[in-house]
Amino acid sequence: MTHDSPPPEAAAPVYGSAVTKVEPFGVDHIPANERHGKPSSQFFVWFAAGLNFPIILLGFNAASFGLSFPAAVAAIVVGSGLGCLLMAVMSRMGVRLGVPQQIQARGPLGFFGNFLPVAYINVFAGVGWAAVTVILGGKAFAELTHLPYWLCAALLTLIEMVVAVYGYNMINFLQKALTYVLTPLFALITVVALVRGGNLFEANPQAPSFIGNTGGLITFGGWFFAFLVAWAPFASDYSRYLPDTPQVVKRTAWYTGLGNFVTLCWLGILGVVVGGSASSSDTITALHQLAGPFAFPALLAVGLSALAQNFLNVYGGAISVQTLKVPVTRSQAVIGICAVAYLVSLWGASGTEDKFKVFLNLTAYFIAPFAAVLLLDYYLGGRADIRRISELYDRSRVLNWGFVAWVGGVAASVPFWQSNLYTGAFAKAFPEAGDLSMLVAAGAASLVYLLTYRLKPLWTSNTADGSHQAPTDADRSKAVAGQNH
Repeated sequence: MTHDSPPPEAAAPVYGSAVTKVEPFGVDHIPANERHGKPSSQFFVWFAAGLNFPIILLGFNAASFGLSFPAAVAAIVVGSGLGCLLMAVMSRMGVRLGVPQQIQARGPLGFFGNFLPVAYINVFAGVGWAAVTVILGGKAFAELTHLPYWLCAALLTLIEMVVAVYGYNMINFLQKALTYVLTPLFALITVVALVRGGNLFEANPQAPSFIGNTGGLITFGGWFFAFLVAWAPFASDYSRYLPDTPQVVKRTAWYTGLGNFVTLCWLGILGVVVGGSASSSDTITALHQLAGPFAFPALLAVGLSALAQNFLNVYGGAISVQTLKVPVTRSQAVIGICAVAYLVSLWGASGTEDKFKVFLNLTAYFIAPFAAVLLLDYYLGGRADIRRISELYDRSRVLNWGFVAWVGGVAASVPFWQSNLYTGAFAKAFPEAGDLSMLVAAGAASLVYLLTYRLKPLWTSNTADGSHQAPTDADRSKAVAGQNH
């Protein structure tokens, strides 16, 4: 059975483009009768998500590396460009296959081999990114309203939870609305920053984190690449409902890449300007001081932008929980993700900048080889063939060689890690080389995949209960009733 045509009795969509209806699908394959929307929707999804203070926070650190302003800008453009290319390609995979990125990974890694990377990469990252964004948004609203931080963070989390429960269509609708609201607010921040504190600084070898011009460029640019690498496991989640036509596939890639690139470059460079003229090490305080009489719209922008990013974090994290076959509905998973993220945000409210950089590194080191394996499997392993979608739901495919490639990539990168939690042997010996961990991880995983992808699966099993079969029409009916996979 293939999944590219709907069952006869389900010819009319049960979800379609309804904004105020709770999404009935979890990690199911989206049938043709439920496909809807335009490729341009991906621009708004990712543009709004990119209008977010963590990107400014990344740019804030350029001066500490001792980079000149032109060098910092060049690093941002290159790192963002590479990350946007990755996001563009993985987004188009969702249009073609109609399943979340996490489910796609069952192809090269195996049904159960996919559990470990999804548990760490997607669930951990979903909770972590949601917490980081709640911290920054909560601090902004607390400074703006003088309400307790815990209360502001709780209100943000509650809004995110409700929207993520409603799901895909509600998220798309609000991301477009937030694009129109946030764009003029961040444009105002940009103008104020340039007028009141535009400091186009020169290179400074005496800077506290100076590791040489080359190492600084690689590490700083790598942060912007890592920011989008962290999004990669969720890219297909927001494109899988689009109609599967060649034109839509192509335009989806362009809109996804453009939406990410514009915001990362824009706010990353803004962060460089803010960091170069800041008198406080706390980014929210520095922005408040820099904005002066325009502090209200500046802090409002930061607070609202937390919603635009966390709609995706919470939604993607919930889908990841279901990918692990945890017996919960998508709505229940959303509530669980929000509850944990809120608790983490209370713990991580102090020392946010350092914790954020540690978290960014430790997720990217594991996601880079994961993304490399998925891309190679799609283009070389034949995963683009929609007749093979049933394999993604086949429990008899326990473990495949892609899991070995992923583990090999992570292991190979360990000596190159640069983190406050752990610094690898190569990184200690040659700090001036910069952080090469993601490149090594992706390269090693690619090599192992190329050597093994034609081999027979590592581990298959025969199940007597037929649970290894792909979803049937009856399964889809159950999904529509709320019993999601």
